[in-house]
Amino acid sequence: MIKVSSFGKFLDQPLLTAKLNKQVPTILTAGSSLFILNEMKNSQPENRAKTGCKLSVILAATTLSAIKAPKIASYLTGRKASKTLKEITAENTQTINEMLSKKEYSKELTKILEKAKNKILSIKDVNTLRNNISKEQFDKLIPPPDNITSKDIFKEIGWLSIFGAVPVAGGIAGGIAADRLTEKHWKHGITNKIKEGVYQYLANIFMCNIGAGVALGILEKLNIKSKAARCVGMVSGIILTGIIGGSAIANYIGNKFINPLISNDKKKDNRTPELLDIGLHTDDIATVSLLSGLKWIEPSLPILYAVSGYRAGIGYRNDHKHHRHHNNDFLREKC
Repeated sequence: MIKVSSFGKFLDQPLLTAKLNKQVPTILTAGSSLFILNEMKNSQPENRAKTGCKLSVILAATTLSAIKAPKIASYLTGRKASKTLKEITAENTQTINEMLSKKEYSKELTKILEKAKNKILSIKDVNTLRNNISKEQFDKLIPPPDNITSKDIFKEIGWLSIFGAVPVAGGIAGGIAADRLTEKHWKHGITNKIKEGVYQYLANIFMCNIGAGVALGILEKLNIKSKAARCVGMVSGIILTGIIGGSAIANYIGNKFINPLISNDKKKDNRTPELLDIGLHTDDIATVSLLSGLKWIEPSLPILYAVSGYRAGIGYRNDHKHHRHHNNDFLREKC
């Protein structure tokens, strides 16, 4: 009988994470291309070329920055980069060859071990290995999740926060470049792009990371090690500091500093959380999982953060009356 826990070990396979990481550029590129084609199809015929041009520039900048973000964040924080497929395959091959040289296994088990050198194992294969080799050997092939301790929390959060900042910055840069190519009064849209970028970063990324990290630190101090308690605590921290606190801080910065500095606009422009913003907090589930030691979540982060980058790039604001008054970007009406 296959144990439920074997499914978790199936997801923990380093080869699975590495192969998912390798597919991220393809997924982002294909997704962006389909999105552009769909938006062009739904645009008025006279606006299709303009729509295609703007979205292509914005999504190219966002996609490229999201793909490069993990390496940039690792370089700036000193975090060890994820192992490549080649490195994992070499390690697995060495471990399995040593195992096979010391003991004779059944034909079925030998076949699974040979497969594990360079291929992702099925849940059934993982379960079979788990029941027939020592825990030490099994952990070499599929290392258990590392529970991040209070000493490591803010280093990991620093990495996640820089990781999230790169696609948002890329989206803003791409959005400005796209407007400059297609809009006569392109400077009018800069303020909204920066404010939306600040909102996306603070409300949907940075403050959520801080909330999760602080909650995890408190749980560590209280010596609470339950994974369920860690999860609930981090989600609570995300709600309080990100969804609630992040929105308020982002709007304050936009109205108090960005408007006066860039547009000399004294009118308050409050961005409120909406359904898609709540959906964007899927990346916080990934954050909680990553801080809990689940490495297979990591490949999803560039895709999730790219959505925030795109929203910053189009300068989306949901105060529609104020938005229309200051920027005639037809793309935002569709968001």
